[in-house]
Amino acid sequence: MRTFHAAPLAPSARTARPHARRRLAGAVMASLVALSLTACQDGKGFKDGGEASASGSAGVATAGPATAAPSTAPSTDASSAPGAAPAPKTSPAPSAASGAGERVLCNGSTTRVTVQPVSRPLNHMLITVKNTGSKTCDLTYHPVLRFDEMQWVPAARPETKPQAVVSLAPGESGYAGVLLSAADGSGEGATTGHRLMIAFQGRTPLSDGGASATPDLPAAGVVYDSSLTVTYWQRSSADALAS
Repeated sequence: MRTFHAAPLAPSARTARPHARRRLAGAVMASLVALSLTACQDGKGFKDGGEASASGSAGVATAGPATAAPSTAPSTDASSAPGAAPAPKTSPAPSAASGAGERVLCNGSTTRVTVQPVSRPLNHMLITVKNTGSKTCDLTYHPVLRFDEMQWVPAARPETKPQAVVSLAPGESGYAGVLLSAADGSGEGATTGHRLMIAFQGRTPLSDGGASATPDLPAAGVVYDSSLTVTYWQRSSADALAS
């Protein structure tokens, strides 16, 4: 699959106003989408480097247990002496269940993603992500959108950044709002999108969050222009569509 490099839309000859929103995304955001195109072929998403292993510290040697010389002396264990009370039997301490309390990332493999154009606010679309897994998942930062063969990355509106990461218990949903086009007609290059890919971010900004999602769009497609922006993930649909 070809990798597309983000290139901001050229402003109209009649308009000298810079597109501040598009520059906000930057080339790094574009690389996230380009990588997700490659990753979506096998449904596994990107590979995260993860944390460094503590066992990799240099200069630390782990010594094995010393081997004691065999002893021919009789055992002096008090429990084996005649008339001694038998030693109580003990069970090993229970270990924590593997994965207990573990939090995972919300992505295309742990959720069901749907999109729906709304009548109010005007020219908006709502993204809904429902946790279909058995563990709490985190929706980090904001969705990264790509319609069809779009070669630029829609920016996220910074004023919509929540104070805390949106976490979804199994069965819960999170939301993001999409401004498709400016109501005042200031956007340029109106285009109808027929396919949408949504990439998820990891624990650090712009890192890989796993499998992407390709939710169904209306049969007629979705019209967007250079005003296309997205909110950060929100706890409620009202918050996602508030701005």
